Amino acid sequence: MSDAGKAFPVSWDQFHRDARALAWRLNGFGPFSAMVTITRGGLVPAAIVARELGIRVIETVCIESYDGEMRQGELRVLKSISENVSQLGDGKGVLVVDDLVDTGATAKLVREMLPNAHFATVYAKPQGRPMVDTFITEVSQDTWIFFPWDTGLAFVPPIARSDVKG
Repeated sequence: MSDAGKAFPVSWDQFHRDARALAWRLNGFGPFSAMVTITRGGLVPAAIVARELGIRVIETVCIESYDGEMRQGELRVLKSISENVSQLGDGKGVLVVDDLVDTGATAKLVREMLPNAHFATVYAKPQGRPMVDTFITEVSQDTWIFFPWDTGLAFVPPIARSDVKG
């Protein structure tokens, strides 16, 4: 996140509501025969969406896209999609879930693997938005989302005393 970026902290409660809202929206596009989640960020929303939609076949694709913690680097596929899922009509009937689409680079790579899959994220940034079929909340490109699994409870100074401009 650059110094000019905006922080968007998301609580567990908010994330759960947003992931359930995603499932609600996706319900009309199914049924889905399988789900592929992009690790690691997609694991939590995938569990919620799978529960809500009754999806039992859940596969992962492991892609490393961040160099360190807060900068996108070169994409590396650490684990590809299993053959029994990837051969389902090039993704027809498959739901792909991730927490966020940022630049769209990861989504593009997964779309090449499963061109006919339905791609869904909880959050979307403008550059990546064209790569997803369904999302819940759009945030600006310069926003850094602090997911609940990446944060802990701590004192936060009042906005008026904050050094962050936004």
